[in-house]
Amino acid sequence: MKYKTIILGLALVVLLLVAGCTEQTNADINAEKVMMFKDPNCGCCVGHAAYLEQNGYSVEKNNTTNMDAIKTQYQIPAGMRSCHTAIFDEYFVEGHVPMEAINKLLEEKPDIDGIALPGMPSGSPGMPGAKKEAWEIYSIKDGKIIGVFTTV
Repeated sequence: MKYKTIILGLALVVLLLVAGCTEQTNADINAEKVMMFKDPNCGCCVGHAAYLEQNGYSVEKNNTTNMDAIKTQYQIPAGMRSCHTAIFDEYFVEGHVPMEAINKLLEEKPDIDGIALPGMPSGSPGMPGAKKEAWEIYSIKDGKIIGVFTTV
């Protein structure tokens, strides 16, 4: 009798653990999906992907050694380019853009192709160091800079 109780108790624990793992998996599956194009040797891109994942996104990392082709495909002007390009729904997000700007983009849904934080500013998500100044994130449409989308 004692052994049956122990076995039933263990079975219940196992079922609860499996159910907990399934919920975790379902949460991961239901996360917002982002596709990130990055150089396979870039560590800061991995840092920005981790930042997006911490903010509820499921990031599919696509390694490529020809990032110029990606920038050309999405019509990202030369002066706006950074080390990686992420695709959120119909928008591109170029570089180490903070969540405040990404959320604004996805909530407001402006008539643009994407936003960019040019370069690799110190302290931006995925980059080491301290933030030294406000970051201007630019709006881009049809390969042209429309203006400042937001300042963070």
